Formats: sequence, structure tokens, C-alpha cells
Amino acid sequence: MIGDGVETSYLPTYFKTDLGFAEASVGIVFTLYGITAAVGAFLAGGLSDLWGPRKVMMAGAACWVVCHALMLAVAIPAHSYPLILLTYGLRGFGYPLFAYGFMVWIMAGAPERQLGKALGWFWFCFTMGYPVLGSALVSLLKPVIGFYDTLWISLAMIVAGALVVLVLLRERSGFQGLSKGSERTSLVRTLTGCFTVMFAKPRVGMGAVVRLINTTSQFGVWVFVPLYLVDRVGFSAEEWASLLIVMMVSNLACVVTFGAVGDKWSRRKTVAWLGGVVSAVACLALYYVPATVGHDYLLVAIAAGALGVGMAGYVPLPPLMTTQAPERKGQVMSAYTLGAGASMAFGPLIGTVFIGSLGIQGVMWIYAALHLLSTVLVLFMKAPTATPVDGPEPEPETEGEEREPRAVAVMSGAGG
Repeated sequence: MIGDGVETSYLPTYFKTDLGFAEASVGIVFTLYGITAAVGAFLAGGLSDLWGPRKVMMAGAACWVVCHALMLAVAIPAHSYPLILLTYGLRGFGYPLFAYGFMVWIMAGAPERQLGKALGWFWFCFTMGYPVLGSALVSLLKPVIGFYDTLWISLAMIVAGALVVLVLLRERSGFQGLSKGSERTSLVRTLTGCFTVMFAKPRVGMGAVVRLINTTSQFGVWVFVPLYLVDRVGFSAEEWASLLIVMMVSNLACVVTFGAVGDKWSRRKTVAWLGGVVSAVACLALYYVPATVGHDYLLVAIAAGALGVGMAGYVPLPPLMTTQAPERKGQVMSAYTLGAGASMAFGPLIGTVFIGSLGIQGVMWIYAALHLLSTVLVLFMKAPTATPVDGPEPEPETEGEEREPRAVAVMSGAGG
């Protein structure tokens, strides 16, 4: 993810300034990339059912490396817009197949009693690599070797990550398709099932909606809150950038903790209260705190940090979703990633539609209401029960019932 994050902060500017492409043309490149990335994220789960997570990850890595290398070796030196559109667009399939294929592998291979903690470490590394260390690497290398050569360094990082999986990751559950025996179907039926599972198992559909809501406010806040804070409250662009850092650091600080809390306490309650309710309060605070106290950086930073904390509260959601259809784990994860991808468009869309009539205050209320809706939805999902580390795997729950853990033990493993 460091290799992928290198490009996020400067690649659009590079295409426009160094290669001379028009803004509209650059926008088309990244729109195509976003579409293929969303499709790749959706395919990762279903293909893992059919091929196994390891093959999905290797397919993603191959697409990622080949398309990235062709873009650097052929398309960019030729200043060819069609080739950049082709290579960078197809490269969009790569990282979601690799990253979300690994998430499915975690879901298949990690002990049930520690799934939340394992997923917390997944999201910690994802976030630390993509927006944090990737951007830091650019800021260090670009002034020294230039951005083009930095992109070659990013390719080396991508190859290194793929080799770690290929050579060192030997956990066997990811080496074969997750669907067994009579459950195995054709490619078309498997991918169709990624949609139909949300209707055949309505609580899976609820989970997909909860995942959609999880980061809807995040992507909307990134677009519309800086317009409010900078234009109306008096914050500088640099202060807003630092508030984003506060938000992401607070998220990083909580993803592993909340995953472990979900394992030991209750995944359903963790998502409902630490995810939905905290996020709702944080959305309102991001409007009402500066509206009340004005340009008070510390208080607004607390509100921004609270939103990062609330987003981390949704970490235990995947185990809740797979509990609804354990025999279709990969397809359920496709529903999860579909919600994740759709939130990138849904968050800004809400602001675009309503900010003219309701203003930023109304938009933040909509985001808060959606988070409260996610709390209601997740409370209707039956939940797996955490078990002691040295105890047996949990027995199946009855519909809608959540039992208390049989004992309390110190969590270990899963990145601990």
C-alpha cells in the first residue's frame, strides 16, 4: 500500500504539469481508474470463493506490476494519453484484488475469536501505507530524484509486497477456493451470487448498507467541510490539511483496539455504539463546534479526531456479515467491498444534491442521521460470540440472539 500511496498526492499534478494533459483529460484518467478499482474490489470476494484468495492476490499483483511497468516504460516516455488511459485504467484492478483478496484470506484463516483484531491490523497497515507513508515517501524522494523515478521506487515496493505473499505467506486456507464441493459453481453464477446474496440473506444486504454509510461521511467531509472551515470560519488550507492528519491518526490509533474490543465484548455493539453513534456525534460536532466557538483549532481538531475514532468503530463489521451466510464468505465480502466502493461516490453526491438547499448544516445532519441508521441496522444483525483464546470455537447462535462470552481472557496473536 506504500507503493500505491506514492502516487496519490502528486500524480494528477504530474499528468497536468509535466505531461501537459488538460484537466478534463486528467479527470477522465482517474475516473476510469476509480471505476476499475471499484470493480476489482467487488470481484475480490467472489473470485476468492472460486479460485482461492492467494490466486486472486497474485492476479491482482500481476495486473498491478505489469500495468504500472508499461505505464512507466512506454506510456509516460511517449507522452501518449491513450496508452496512459489504458495502462493506468487497467492498473485499477490490481490493488483491490490484492488488498481485498488478503482481507478475504484473513476472514477464512484467522481464528473466529480474533477476527476483529486481525481485521484491525489489516486496516491499520492499509491506512498507514496508503495515505500516510506513501505520501511521506513522495515528500522525501521527489525533491531528490524527481517524481518519475519515485514512481519506479513505488513499483519496487509493490513487487516487494507481492513477494512477501508469494514466498512467505503459507497459511493453507487461502490456497484453494473457499466454496467447497457442491457449493462450487461457474464463474458467472459465482459473480451473480455476489449480488443475489444481499437479497437471499437480507442481513447481508443490511451489512452492505452499513458499510456504505461507514465512509460516506468521510468522503463527503473531505469535500465540503474544508469549504466551510476555510471560506466561512477562517481556517487556512494548511490547518485543514493538519486536521485531516489528526483524523487519520486517531483512526489508526483505534482500528486495532476496536477490533479487539469487538472480539472480547461484542462486535455488534462495537459497530453500533463506537461506530454509528460516535460518528454521528462527530459529524454534528464538525459543524456546531466551529459555528459556536469560531476559529478554535484545538476544539475542531477534537471533533475531527472523533470522526476518525468513529470510523474505526466499524472494523468488526465483516465478521458480522459473514455470520449471516458462512457458506458464502467470499460473496458476502464482495457485498462488503461494494458498499465500500459506493461510499466514495455517495458521500460527495449527498453534499452536491443538498448543500444548495440545506447548507453545510443540513448536509452534516444527513451524514449524522445515516450513521444512526447504521446503528439501528446493525442491531438487527445476529452476532458471533467472542470466546476465550484457549477455549473452543463458538457454537452457532440462534437467530437474533447474542450470548455473553463464556470467559474473559487476554487477547493474543493476530498481530498482537
